[in-house]
Amino acid sequence: MTMRLAGKVAIIAGAGAIEQGLSNGAATSILFAREGAKVIVADIDLGRANETAETIWSEGGECIPIQADVSLSEDISNLVATTIEAYKRIDILFNNVGLQALGGPLDITPETWNRIMHVNATSMLLTIQAVLPVMLKNGGGSIVNNSSVGSIRTAYPCLPYAASKAAINQLTQHVGVMYANQGIRCNAVLPGVIDTPRVRKRLIEAHGHDIDSFQEDRAKKVPAGRLGDAWDVAYGVLYLASDEAKYVNATTLIIDGGMSAT
Repeated sequence: MTMRLAGKVAIIAGAGAIEQGLSNGAATSILFAREGAKVIVADIDLGRANETAETIWSEGGECIPIQADVSLSEDISNLVATTIEAYKRIDILFNNVGLQALGGPLDITPETWNRIMHVNATSMLLTIQAVLPVMLKNGGGSIVNNSSVGSIRTAYPCLPYAASKAAINQLTQHVGVMYANQGIRCNAVLPGVIDTPRVRKRLIEAHGHDIDSFQEDRAKKVPAGRLGDAWDVAYGVLYLASDEAKYVNATTLIIDGGMSAT
């Protein structure tokens, strides 16, 4: 490894995986640790956070697993306080928490809309509000938000999800522009069709246990000819978080094998 994050302290919100396999958050946590970061492995489920942490520890990396529901202000406050107590600083925040709901405007209840918007978009505002003072005190930092290609194009009816991700794009741009001259960078990754445990679970619930043919059809729609995986997303986040991207700010990085260009 090149130790691109040596000496950095990173919070990963949503660092566990709901099933066997690697989520975007778990892969990013492991990759950050391999690149020298001290990682706060945060997840709403402490057991899932511990699973990611065990992998990091087994490779000699440094991390602290912590239970945190980042849709709750009190959990975010505890997450930041734990990080400061342990490492005295925060250099990187990867916001990687989100829910999905299918349906168009006549299908979605106000309760579902509000829930998706709060977990997907408001939680990112809350975590940014919590870490910004720490980053400003330390002279800068990098924030990466997990958005989606669904924020810029319509692939299937998932209105509240797509709207929440579009909101994340604007949140990203505003934070990046407003704090650029104070050493803060804020960018977003926009994954396309990524094969993760959460996506597989969602597909099984919608289509039954035999999803291989469905996955093959999804892959055919991608110019690259395959689905993405969690490492594809993790390496994009690593770039944006690292000093190599020191002049990259208030923008989005599409990670979709060329799908959004078709």
